[in-house]
Amino acid sequence: MRLRYGGSASTWGFALYPASTDEYQDAILPTSGFAGTPEDALDCACGLYLTDPSI
Repeated sequence: MRLRYGGSASTWGFALYPASTDEYQDAILPTSGFAGTPEDALDCACGLYLTDPSI
């Protein structure tokens, strides 16, 4: 997972690194936005890869 600064401490974009493509891909948060808090990004990544694939 890579975080990208969005201009304030509470606005960050993020990308995931799937080994199958060998590159980072921008990800959309469950809130339908490309930016949010680092906690939102971590929750989304963990949901995708560890518990709930429907997120």
